[in-house]
Amino acid sequence: MKKSVQVYHWLPRIICIIAILFISLFAFDSFNSTLSFWQQWTGFLIHLIPSFILIAILMIAWKWEYIGGILFILIALGFSPIVFKINYNINHSVWLSLGIICMITLPFVLVEILFIKSHRKKNL
Repeated sequence: MKKSVQVYHWLPRIICIIAILFISLFAFDSFNSTLSFWQQWTGFLIHLIPSFILIAILMIAWKWEYIGGILFILIALGFSPIVFKINYNINHSVWLSLGIICMITLPFVLVEILFIKSHRKKNL
């Protein structure tokens, strides 16, 4: 495999793993000292559902890069309005909500672009 093909092969996978770990950090807000142990763990697992979905999409993209790239862009575009609405209701700031959207979805848009570019480089 040529060096540029190897870079395009591994770069989206590494960025995606880092982005999933970042999304998983938000699950730690489920721990609260007023809740019981099992309520905390249940909340933690529920908060990790988006991470589990992203891991499943990464496994698909690992095997079929083009399909995975399409799935990542659909996830990024599909959840952006939902995340925007939730954040806007909390902070009532359009710019802050857009910043949060960019922070969460831009890594997955980058991953999508890199997966599709990797697919094209390998099929040339």
